[in-house]
Amino acid sequence: MAEPLFLLADAAIVGRLGTAPLGSLGVAAQAMSALVNVSIFLAYGTTAAVARQLGAGNRQAAIRQGIDGLWLAAGIGAAVLAIGLPLARQITAAFGASPAVADGAVTYLRISLFGAPAMLAVLAGTGVLRGLQNTRTPLLVSVASNVVNVALNATFVLGLHWGIAGSAWGTVIAQNGAAAAYLAMVFRGARLNGVPLGVDLPGLKAAARTGASLVIRTLALQAVLIVATAMAARDGDNAIAAHQIAFRLWSLLAFALDAIAIAGQAITGKYLGAGDAAGARRATRRMIGWGAWCGAAFGAALLAARPWLPSAFAAAPGVRHLLLLVLLIVAAQQPVAGVVFVLDGVLIGAGDQDYLAVAGLIATAVFGLAAALVVITGAGLTGLWLAISAWLAARFVTLTARARGSRWLVTGAVRP
Repeated sequence: MAEPLFLLADAAIVGRLGTAPLGSLGVAAQAMSALVNVSIFLAYGTTAAVARQLGAGNRQAAIRQGIDGLWLAAGIGAAVLAIGLPLARQITAAFGASPAVADGAVTYLRISLFGAPAMLAVLAGTGVLRGLQNTRTPLLVSVASNVVNVALNATFVLGLHWGIAGSAWGTVIAQNGAAAAYLAMVFRGARLNGVPLGVDLPGLKAAARTGASLVIRTLALQAVLIVATAMAARDGDNAIAAHQIAFRLWSLLAFALDAIAIAGQAITGKYLGAGDAAGARRATRRMIGWGAWCGAAFGAALLAARPWLPSAFAAAPGVRHLLLLVLLIVAAQQPVAGVVFVLDGVLIGAGDQDYLAVAGLIATAVFGLAAALVVITGAGLTGLWLAISAWLAARFVTLTARARGSRWLVTGAVRP
């Protein structure tokens, strides 16, 4: 939940600057998310690979795979920074926002790119620790970096009056601090277990190959989020500001539910690595139940908090009206989202990335049809969020169908 909490805190603080800066944050944050989160396999793939080796009793091999992921993160992070900086204006212009929103988005994105290598290192480092069944340390790092982020943003934006640039710098500093903490812990573990820290080209290539299907899955997901943001931006400043707040709240709940999915990655990988397919299925049933109940609880909590949320973001009247409508849809989505995210994590833990790539493309096609209908009918922001609901429903159908079968239950230290 660290990254959505970063952005939610940014939204609450930047909202004090007005509707246009809040819209700028929404565009820039989505652009940054698209650039960085395509490499989410650094966390997810690493978690599954490390857990599978750990279950098979190969701790040194587990740590080595984690280090390969960190080197891959360093290379991708450098590429994102090098490509993103000169193209920042073109990237934000693609969303079709108003000039006032677009200018602020360029400022935020250019600064945020200096946090991209750190964000990728955090993904890989988190994957190593999760795969080793250590979730306490990522919790501590996340809480500490989030507290630092909120303090710095409040100081830079509200105290020093740096505007939206201050929000970006506060987040970049917090992200780099978190990355330094993860690198120190992984390198210490490598030394204690006698694992070399240098680049292992075969391991690097293997990590990249393993992530290929997850990249397709993530690109399909990012396509939905980018198109949704672009559609909201073209509906006007009020729509993109309301969408920004709703999406940040949706992301917070999604990553909270994803905590069970992360457990699914680590536990499923460890069970299958140890050759215990029956244990993996029992754990999956339990986690599906947790996901559904937690989703229902989160939806109810959002409904209860809904009347006060617009004020927390200093929303203007036009933004407030749209936000209150959209939050009803977001709350209704949560039980389905809980099951979807859990099964996504379980299948990643099983190394079933090829199926996830196909399922992701099918769900994105469903969203595309629903989004086209929204444009044709002029259904606006509420119609857009109903299209997102259709996307979640398509993911629910494809993932539950896979989980009922047994083709994903492949055992052994390395999935063929």
